[in-house]
Amino acid sequence: MAAETSETATPAGEAGAAPERPFSLVAVSDTARSVILEMRAGEPDGDGVALQIEVVGEGDADYLYELTFARVAEVTPGDALGWSGELPVVVPETSVPKLRGASLDHIEPTGLVLRNPNRPRPSLAPTAGVYLDGSVEQRIQQLLDGEINPMLAMHGGFAALDRVEGETAYMIMGGGCQGCGLAQLTLTEGIKATVERSIPEIVNVVDVTDHAAGDNPFYQPSQK
Repeated sequence: MAAETSETATPAGEAGAAPERPFSLVAVSDTARSVILEMRAGEPDGDGVALQIEVVGEGDADYLYELTFARVAEVTPGDALGWSGELPVVVPETSVPKLRGASLDHIEPTGLVLRNPNRPRPSLAPTAGVYLDGSVEQRIQQLLDGEINPMLAMHGGFAALDRVEGETAYMIMGGGCQGCGLAQLTLTEGIKATVERSIPEIVNVVDVTDHAAGDNPFYQPSQK
């Protein structure tokens, strides 16, 4: 009779047994994992680094996210540490209930995309929000100053408007966001959604940051 197999069949204390590794709270697709592992390979002590997925703010209908690399040794009690294949993934304790059931994928040409079935709870009372007035460029800047950058600043980054051409706004990511291999998701899931929701003339937001010039660039031109 064939032997049954199970991830928990062999106690961790027995000789030759591999330690049990819980699954990542956020499911990571094979494609996304491959991309992230390639980014991680350029990090100092890459094998000791985990992908950290965190909710950093709330929009009208969606959460705003930040993806970074964090040392596994610095994960604190209460954080959800799990594995997607060989990639450790950590979700800070405060973000755990907001990310249950979420999945991370990589789709061309968008890049990393986080799908989350959870939404912020509606406010009991309406808030004033950010007052927008003037040209498209002026309103985008007001939105950056009043809503987007205060949240990014808590994590060492900021976004700036480079230019507007037709229905497209071109953004530059700075501070901790420049050179961050995961900045594209911050732009796509956070800034893009906020700008397109608030500025009806804008239907597309594009990152034109020179990430190779950052302190921790994730992209280097291939040497051929």
